[in-house]
Amino acid sequence: MWTKSHTIVTKEATKEQMWKLFADVNNWYKWDTGIEYARMEGRFEEGNFFLLKPKGAPEVKIKLVETVENRKFTDQTNFPLATMRGTHTFEDTPEGLKITTTMTMEGVLGFLWRKLVAQNIVDGLPVEMAAQVKYAGKL
Repeated sequence: MWTKSHTIVTKEATKEQMWKLFADVNNWYKWDTGIEYARMEGRFEEGNFFLLKPKGAPEVKIKLVETVENRKFTDQTNFPLATMRGTHTFEDTPEGLKITTTMTMEGVLGFLWRKLVAQNIVDGLPVEMAAQVKYAGKL
């Protein structure tokens, strides 16, 4: 299994604002410049799924496999012979809100999907997470 994480600490947004940002899947395009759209029907809760269309790539179906309001959520994308998960956590600390995104890839073809998809996501996390905080701080 392959795992990579990125963490930031900020006072610009609260965990409630971050949760509101992510729970509003249909408006992700406003802060995520790497996607054409994200679409979800229903609630941002475990068992539900959304469709995400990255720029220059095919649409993918992503399932929410864990949600703990204002604390964390994990999404899962299934590829042929591999599974990618993204876990997003929000933790209050004396220094500010600690936000961590952890990407994992496993499966027989995990090495391939890591090169094709997951590594690009991880490489973009510093910029994307900064944009998330900036946008969430206005909510």
